[in-house]
Amino acid sequence: MRVFVINSHQEPLNSCHPAKARKLLASGQAAVWRRYPFTIILKQEVKKPIVTEHQLKIDPGFRVTGLAILEGLRVIFAAELSHRGIAIQEAISSRSAIALPLTKLGSGVRFLCRWRN
Repeated sequence: MRVFVINSHQEPLNSCHPAKARKLLASGQAAVWRRYPFTIILKQEVKKPIVTEHQLKIDPGFRVTGLAILEGLRVIFAAELSHRGIAIQEAISSRSAIALPLTKLGSGVRFLCRWRN
């Protein structure tokens, strides 16, 4: 994994290796901007920044979606996004299992619920 770097005007620069980021932080040339994803901000202005092209790759799945930021063939950042659809479906089915039958009237069935909307 790499460390994101932004300049003093909050514009993105190329990422750097964690060892280089530690040296910049220890020498006082940079400060921590965010902790997740870990990003440092340079205290001095960069006159002619060289920025390479990045790609965002998305791998949609049923339970989890994978995200990756690539710089060429190098993975800069990777994350997983968990979907809540199954958790919501299980919560709804558990609620319907709690409902108690009250009376039978004709062809329909009435339920007494333990929750109120």
